[in-house]
Amino acid sequence: MTGENSPQKYLVLKKASCQGTCSESAMDRSSKQLKKEYQVYVNHFLLTDQYGSQDPHLPNGSMAGSDPELLKWFAQAELMHSRWAMLAVAGILIPEWLESLGFIDNFSWFEAGSREYFADPTTLFVVQLALMGWVEGRRWADMINPGCVDIEPTLPNKKKPKPDVGYPGGLWFDPFMWGRGSPEPVMVLRTKEIKNGRLAMLAFTGFVFQAIYTGQGPLENLSAHLADPGHVNIFSVTTFGSLFSL
Repeated sequence: MTGENSPQKYLVLKKASCQGTCSESAMDRSSKQLKKEYQVYVNHFLLTDQYGSQDPHLPNGSMAGSDPELLKWFAQAELMHSRWAMLAVAGILIPEWLESLGFIDNFSWFEAGSREYFADPTTLFVVQLALMGWVEGRRWADMINPGCVDIEPTLPNKKKPKPDVGYPGGLWFDPFMWGRGSPEPVMVLRTKEIKNGRLAMLAFTGFVFQAIYTGQGPLENLSAHLADPGHVNIFSVTTFGSLFSL
C-alpha cells in the first residue's frame, strides 16, 4: 500500500499530529491500543482504492449487500486461497526448474494425478480427506470462537500470543517472530502476503490455461515465447489469433 492513504503515511501523520501537543506517554501509547487503532484504519483502507473511491455503504456504516460476519468470512477465504495458491505456484515452478537442470525427470504438474505413488488413488484421497477435514474443522472452530484451538506449548515465564484469526503465530507458525512487535511492520508484512497471494491466484489460473492450450509447463512456455515472441504468444494458441494467420 502506497500513496496518500498508505499505512506508512498514517503512522507518520499520527506522530506529526502529536508533535508539540502530546506528552511522551501519549506518543508512546501501548502497542495494544495502537494496534487496535491501526487495524480500524487498515480495515477502512482495504475498502478504499488508491484513488479514494469507496464501495457503497449503508447509513449504518455497513457495506451494501453484505454483513460484517460475511465480510470476515470472505477475508479469511481470500487469505487461505492466497496461501494455497502461493504453495501451488512454487510447487509448479521449482520442480520444472529442477527438471531443466537435470535433477528430476519427466515432471508434469498437470499429469501428477495420473502418476503411480506409494498408495492407490482411493487410499490417498481418503487419507487426505480425513487429515484436511480435521485441520479445516479446527480452523473453522477458531473462526467461530477465536482462541479456542490452542496448540501453543505452555512454557514458564512466556506469554502465549494473543488469538488472531488467520494468523496463529506462536512457536509452530511464527518461529522467527516476524508477526510480533509494533503493529506497523506487522501490517506491512500482512499486506505483502495478501498481495503476493492475489498474484499467485492469477498466476495459477494462467498456468491452468497454458496447460490446456499448449500441454506445457509455464517455464517451457516462457522460454518458447522469449525465443520467438512474435509467433509464440497468447494469440498463437487462441481462435482469435488464428484469424490473423489466415
